[in-house]
Parts: sequence; C-alpha cells; structure tokens
Amino acid sequence: MARKTGASQKVNVVIVGQAGRLQYEAILFAASLARVSDPGRFRLYVAEPQPGALWPGDPRISDPATRGLLEDLGATLLPFESRHFGHAYAYGNKIEALLALPEDEPFVFFDTDTLVLDDLARVPFDFERPTASMRREGTWPQIELYGPGYAQIWGALYERFGLDFASSLDLDQPDEYWQRYLYFNAGFFFYKCPRLFGQRFLDIALSIRDDPPRELQLQSLDPWLDQVALPLVIHGFGGGRDTLPQGLLDGRVTCHYRVLPLLFAREDDHVVEVLQEVCAPNKVKKVLKQYDPFKRMIYQNRGQKVRDLFDRDDLPAREQAIRNRIKREGFWMR
Repeated sequence: MARKTGASQKVNVVIVGQAGRLQYEAILFAASLARVSDPGRFRLYVAEPQPGALWPGDPRISDPATRGLLEDLGATLLPFESRHFGHAYAYGNKIEALLALPEDEPFVFFDTDTLVLDDLARVPFDFERPTASMRREGTWPQIELYGPGYAQIWGALYERFGLDFASSLDLDQPDEYWQRYLYFNAGFFFYKCPRLFGQRFLDIALSIRDDPPRELQLQSLDPWLDQVALPLVIHGFGGGRDTLPQGLLDGRVTCHYRVLPLLFAREDDHVVEVLQEVCAPNKVKKVLKQYDPFKRMIYQNRGQKVRDLFDRDDLPAREQAIRNRIKREGFWMR
C-alpha cells in the first residue's frame, strides 16, 4: 500500500550547504521553511561536504554566525564524504549527501536555491512513487546532425540499466520531441529511503560518467549528469511524471528560483513578499549582508530594478533570454 504524507508522518528535508553562495541560500531556505512548516514533521538537514582529496580547499561553512543561524532556524548540519564527485562535479553533492541521511525514513531533497512559500504538509507526497521537478526545458540531449536521436539515446540508457523504455514514454507527445521522454529538473525529488535512492542514483551516474553508451559520444554530461541519471532512478523505483498534483512544488508551495536575479525577473509578487519577509529579521540580515550579491539584490534594491525590466505576464519563452537581458543591463549577480 502506498505511503502518502499523513498527519503524523515525519519527513526529512535535505538541502546542501557549503562555503560560498550556498550557505546564504541555505539560510533563505531554512528561514522560509521555519516560517510555514511544522519542524516536528519536517526536519531540515543541511548536508555539508567534508574536506578531502576531491576538494581543493575546505568546503565546510566556516562562519560561526552562519552555522549558528542555521541551527537557530531549526536546521541540523549533516556532514558527508565526497568520494566520487567533489569540486569537479559539485552537482554530485546531491547524490552523495543522500547516503548520510537516516535510513528507511522518507526524504525530500531540494536544491538550496529554493524558497518554501507554504506548508509542506499541503503536498500529498507518495513516497512509494518518486518524481522530480517538471519545471524544466529540453536541455539534454542536444541532438546533432547525423547523430542518434532522442529515442536512440534514451533507449540505450534504459537498456543499460535493464529498464523498460516503452513504459517511460509520454505517448501524447510526438516522436523525437524532447517532452516524450522522461526528463526532470533535479531541483527536488523524494522517496521512502534516501540510502536506496542515493545508492541507485550513484551507481547509475557513475556508470554513465565512466562508461557512457556509444549513443552518448556526442553529448556533454557536464553539468547534466544528475539530470540524465535521475529519470532512470525514478522510473526504476516505480515513479514517473504525475505522482504529485501539478502546481504545488515549483508552484504554490515552493519556488526554485535558481538565482536571485531570476527570482526578481519572473516570479510573482507573493514570492518576492516571502523573500522580503524572511530576510527582514536583524539576525538574518546581519548574516546575509556579508554576501555582496544578496546585499545588493535584497537590501540595496537592485532586485527591484531587475523586476522593473520585465512584464511577468509576457516573459520571454526561454530562460536564457531573461538572463541575457539582465546581463545587458548590468544587473546580473550570483
């Protein structure tokens, strides 16, 4: 029987935090989660990579004020070892961090550049049937002239891992159109056990990275490796596109803004209001102002200047066009 979020079910929420931009994004996430969700039901872990051979420096959060604020906001700092990715592929943090979470407890992973807008209890998670973010563009694969098509590339991956390719297809979409093939943004995903999910994710990602099928020879895996492996993990665990109602995660309940200039450019007024609310307390402001992009975007009104460049009801169709205009105006920061 499927286990959905119940009135008393405990869920572990995990983001990655480390020195630099991510530590400040982690504060925004933690403050926004604490604002609306019961910490007794949704326990926040900030997974922190530890120093080692795969990092040129110490990736840990060194600032005591940042560490203290995260703990005050209800976060538990969770150390994990980088054994396979590290600095060379920092997106691999989201894979290796899962192996440090408590076993056999349901989890939801979020990219750190996410705001929580409403109580996560409003999301009817079915932890037996994982999914991930459908707020994505057709970024991978990039089809080359005379090279293999979508079906050949994705079909080779499903065959590599013994998965049924046909059942993954969205037959309402035309053949050789990217949305026909299972593809997610890795900004969130969930399952009933982080160790099972993390080990499968790791095994598939390493296999693709270290021994890609011949059909992938023309394809870049950096930075797309996690998003190439993720659909295979989700499909293998019986998940898919539609295991959550639309419009909740990456919608009314959470916002994956990616970088602050994009938040101000394209998100609705409520998202900006939540951002301003969670940034207002002095203890938060004191830490966030240490990071120049946040100081300028949030506290020195540069974000509003970005917002004034765009009509939210008539945004460019592609994210790159939004980024390019912000850069032309000299307001890009991250």
